[in-house]
Order: sequence, then structure tokens, then C-alpha cells
Amino acid sequence: MNLTSPSVISELMAAHQLHFNKQFGQNFLIDQNILEKIVDAGQITEADTVLEIGPGIGSMTQEMAARAHQVVTVEIDKKLIPVLEETLSEFDNIALVNQDFLKTDVLDLIQAPTPLKVVANLPYYITTPIIMKLLETPWPDGIDLSRMTFLVQKEVGERICAEPGSKSYGALSVIVQYYADPNVMFTVPASVFMPKPKVDSIVISLQKRTQMAFEPCDKNQFFKVVKAAFQTRRKTLINSLSNNTAYPKDVLLDALNEARIDPKKRAEQIDGEDFCRLSNILYQKGANNDIESRQK
Repeated sequence: MNLTSPSVISELMAAHQLHFNKQFGQNFLIDQNILEKIVDAGQITEADTVLEIGPGIGSMTQEMAARAHQVVTVEIDKKLIPVLEETLSEFDNIALVNQDFLKTDVLDLIQAPTPLKVVANLPYYITTPIIMKLLETPWPDGIDLSRMTFLVQKEVGERICAEPGSKSYGALSVIVQYYADPNVMFTVPASVFMPKPKVDSIVISLQKRTQMAFEPCDKNQFFKVVKAAFQTRRKTLINSLSNNTAYPKDVLLDALNEARIDPKKRAEQIDGEDFCRLSNILYQKGANNDIESRQK
């Protein structure tokens, strides 16, 4: 069964009396070459357990199951479960889970010890929460999560992978890059989806760091400083931090000077290491509560 064939997809949906669910961001790939390129980018081996979020009708799940030791695939739409039970029936190494991934304890899904990869075509509306959940999960010894490969909205993927000085660079760039080394793999045009979305997509890979990129005194404080700086990104750094924290401007100026950061620069010109240094200085000055109070 060719699950990238538009006619096969239509027949499956009709047989199960289903319609594409916009609520869950359902857009199915109809290009086998693109599908195989995505799975190739995941660098799956026969020793790997693969976690997939949002299998749709199972086209990518089939391809990964043929390469991996096991695939654990999580689908929120209960109406798609009978379809997946049909399309994945020939494989005995797939665990199909009908749950909301964001409400699921991911550690209950994966049995240690195993090398773990994540490959997913993520719904646009929950891309960031899913990625952050995976990055912030305290994976135990024995579960070696090394690589995550995502098909995401082009704009979001570019933001995740952006470097300082670019228009796409923002708080999401800094925070994701704290945990992982992201790279753009290739662009996927809207024309290879059914139904066709309004925007193009992009495949990105995240190589999870064994050691974090920066060493903040307090991770939450670091994230708060980054978010405050980008909250009004058109303003200079000193003005943005003044507007979005409760810390006095003169104290912020002292902290920026101590961190060797030009207060007149904008947040998009500051790299993660500089943000970390500034965060640590403010933390030592007791800025944590002040930033928190303004951002609530």
C-alpha cells in the first residue's frame, strides 16, 4: 500500500469515514522521495528506538520501522487509530500510543537501555512545546537521545537554527541552542502535502548536547533574561530590559558594562554566551525575582 499516493490516502479516509482534521494540523506527505529523505536525515540504525509524534496514516512510520529496532508512535486523534492499525499491521516492532504527547510522561513510553532517535512531522501549532518538552525531559541513564529530526513550518525551523545578527534570530534560537546544535537539512514545498498547507516546511536536525552550551548560575534566570531582551526586539538592549524587567536602569547598565555588552545593541546582535554572562551577573545582584515579577 503506497501511503504517499493521493488516491490511496483518499480511499483510506473514505473507508474510515474520516476528514482531514485542521485542529490537529493534519497534512500528509504525498512524495515518497521527500519521505525517505526525512528518514535518512534521522540517521536511524537497526539498534535504535525511534519516537514519532503524529504519525498521520503511518507513511513515515512504515519507513522507520523497516530500519529501526522499534518505533514508538504517539497519535492524539483517536479516529486515526483504526487506520494506523490497518496500515501498520505487517510490522511487529511498532508500539502505537493513542495519547496527547504534551500530556504524556514520555519516560513511560521508552524502555531503557536504548539508543533513542526522534523523528516527527510536527503540527505547526504545537511545534515549540513538543521540542521543548523533549529537550527538557530528564532522560535517565540508559536512554541515549542523540538526535532529533523534525519537519516543521519553514519560519519556525529558521528561527530555531538562526545565528546572531539574522532577522530570524530570537529567544527560541538561544534557548534551543542551549540544549542542542540545530541544523537546517532541506526545504519541503507545500505542494508535497495533502491537503496543501499555506506555507512551505523545512526539515531540521537537533543534535542534543552532552554538555550544555553555556553555564548559567540559574537556567530559569537565563531564560527570563533572554525572553525579556527579545520581548521588544526593535528597541536597544538597555531599553528592552528596562521595559520588561523591574530592575532599575542604572543597575542594568552596570550589569551590561560588566558583561562587556554594548547597551545600545539590540537583542538580535547578542549571542548565547553573552546572554549567559549577563544573566549570571544579574542573578548575583538578585535580579531573579524582579524579572519574574514583570514577565507574569
